[in-house]
Amino acid sequence: SSFRCLARTRGLRDLSGDGGVLKEELRPGTGQAVPPAASVAVKYSGYLEHWDEPFCTNYYSRFPGLMKLGKDITLWGLEIGLLTMKKGEVARFVFTPDYAYGRQGCPPLIPPNATVMFEVEVLDFLDSDESDTFFQLTAEQQDTFPLQKVLKVADTEREFGNYLYRKRHFEGAKDRYKRAFSILGRSPSSEAEQCQINASKLLVLLNLSLTYLKLERPAQALAYGEKALEIDQRNAKALFRCGQACLCMTEYEKARDFLVRAQHIQPFNHDINNELKKLA
Repeated sequence: SSFRCLARTRGLRDLSGDGGVLKEELRPGTGQAVPPAASVAVKYSGYLEHWDEPFCTNYYSRFPGLMKLGKDITLWGLEIGLLTMKKGEVARFVFTPDYAYGRQGCPPLIPPNATVMFEVEVLDFLDSDESDTFFQLTAEQQDTFPLQKVLKVADTEREFGNYLYRKRHFEGAKDRYKRAFSILGRSPSSEAEQCQINASKLLVLLNLSLTYLKLERPAQALAYGEKALEIDQRNAKALFRCGQACLCMTEYEKARDFLVRAQHIQPFNHDINNELKKLA
């Protein structure tokens, strides 16, 4: 077949050991390989033999969604292949029927016993295994989780929120930030633990305040900004977010108070100074 000829001439790497999943790296990636149970954002195109056009592709999507390994990806060969890829990598794979659509195919698009080729680019991935395990526990079990693991889970959820925020999926980002914040209410056993919890909370609160501004819900943005100020009253970002929220609500005196306080801390901050000009 044409794909088999490609595999021989290009020296594709046999990932499955039986010739069922073959890989050619087209562009190297960086960092660690995609871990099992990660959520990945990929661009892909799938081709049947002797077809010039892909039978499936998302290359025209600006913001491909995150897909969880073991759940959202249905091709066994693609899952095997992704576990060998790194962020930024582009690769070509050939999958035999046992690693693709099987003996039956997927009529009318995929014929029986079809060997397929996929070109895949890993845009990003997030390792959510520990986070997923944590949220499957009962509330009592979560309370016994070591603090460092809780902080790691909160950080993972915040990273998910950041990814969704960058893709302008603000509702999804807000839900992830709230999930992170929900597990940071435990009582610390020392001042050092309290400092760690507060540092994690502060990042999430600032993100929530900004996301609610993007959602055009300034009252909630103000509420989360003020919660951040309870942790750090001289936090310029929190003061700035509160000022922005008050300006949106036409509460001009309160907006000026927050923004002037922010300016005192960061007098040369371009965003703060521009917001004061807007207020004037």
